[in-house]
Amino acid sequence: MTTESTRAGATGTAGSAGASEVTGPADAAGAAASAAPAGSAAPEKPLFRNRDFQAMWISQFFAAVAKESAEIAYPLLILATTGSATYAGAVGAVQLVVAGLMSLPGGSLTDRFDRRMTIILCDLARVVLLTLFGLLVIAGDPPMAVIFAIVVLSAACLGISNPAGLAAIKQLVPPSQFTQATAQNQIRFFGATVIGPPIGGAFFGIARALPFLSAAVAFLISAVLLLFIKKPLQAPRETVTDATPATANADDGDGEPGNDPKGSKDRKDGKPAKGGMLQGFRFIRRQPVILILLIWAMGSNMAFNHSGMFLALIATAEHRDASEAAIGTTLAVAGSGGLIGSLLAGLVLKWVRPSLIIVYAVWIGPVAAVLLMLTPGVLPLGVIVACVFVRAGVVNALIYGYIAALVPDDLQGRVLGAVGFVGMIAQPLGIFSIGAIFDLAGPTWVFFFMAVAGVLAALPTLTRTIRTLPAPHELAS
Repeated sequence: MTTESTRAGATGTAGSAGASEVTGPADAAGAAASAAPAGSAAPEKPLFRNRDFQAMWISQFFAAVAKESAEIAYPLLILATTGSATYAGAVGAVQLVVAGLMSLPGGSLTDRFDRRMTIILCDLARVVLLTLFGLLVIAGDPPMAVIFAIVVLSAACLGISNPAGLAAIKQLVPPSQFTQATAQNQIRFFGATVIGPPIGGAFFGIARALPFLSAAVAFLISAVLLLFIKKPLQAPRETVTDATPATANADDGDGEPGNDPKGSKDRKDGKPAKGGMLQGFRFIRRQPVILILLIWAMGSNMAFNHSGMFLALIATAEHRDASEAAIGTTLAVAGSGGLIGSLLAGLVLKWVRPSLIIVYAVWIGPVAAVLLMLTPGVLPLGVIVACVFVRAGVVNALIYGYIAALVPDDLQGRVLGAVGFVGMIAQPLGIFSIGAIFDLAGPTWVFFFMAVAGVLAALPTLTRTIRTLPAPHELAS
């Protein structure tokens, strides 16, 4: 799961899931519904006309491009000044670990403080950090300690702001558009990963400080755009709501999941559901849909994450004496799968049953790993890996749709923080394992490891819960 990458709920239904009387900012659809005759339903605004959601999306797109362009510039700067591939490679691992760890307190802050202000402060903090760092680069070669300090602080801002940005979806779109909105967010994530690194590399070629200074400008634009969102990004905590009928595994207002998978009672004292930053894990443990999908995603991230798969492709291609041009083409073909999947996510989620999507997402990994073991050449390997990566945009949108539908607003941040932690921490473990196995036994055993890990991760999905999985908006209604 990427993390990326998702935004929010119509008044009265999604603001505090399970609520019967929650009113947020004035909503045209809600006003029309109250004025319409009994039995008639007000038409929903198309997502592309939802100004608040689109402002959030554009804001986060600028932030994502800034992040990606700066992240490619750090190792380029290290290689240019020290020539150390070890330090250059360590940057990515440090970012993943720090962002993953900080997503836990970030989720807790998301549930307790103003989400808009949390994101703005994190954006402005990165404006200051990258501006100062850019000036240091202009003045001379910054010490390695300074580079890693900037990397750590920027990754911490990412870990804190991510849950707030993702949790906002519950307030900005109605439940029927959850998966549509999360699918659009996948386009943002994969689009930024495609255009961000070339921008950072090109700017670095012009001037070493330029990627960092331009990223600072992009983060400033991101912060300003958030001011144009009129709706609040969290449900009003002072409103007491009626709990929905008991079904399974939800929050009953005391911070502990109870009988309702969608709702909780907002507290009269204005405070979120009690419990620390680990409360997200407790909720997930009692919510079977999210729990099963998260267990699978954790195992899948270890075996089939982008960095690990690219490492396996590069090492295998070199083992087969492929040229640099062939390796580059293979990686481009493989990487295109993620962007294609994100572009198709909206249509797939609209026309394909969730259970079928999960079946493809779960089993394409092990099948592809076996094919990678048996397929000769290099370019065909890129096509096979693209078939794995194409699932990412679709299944990420689906999982975040379930989180938006099933998790009460006052627990959104901590659940998303837990999901981000698991997703990010699993990736370095997988990358290290793939590299170590390749050094010890070669490419065949790397792909065998991927196949076994994929099958083991898939086993929890062989349940009736997943076979009969309804769409997220059906669980939110």
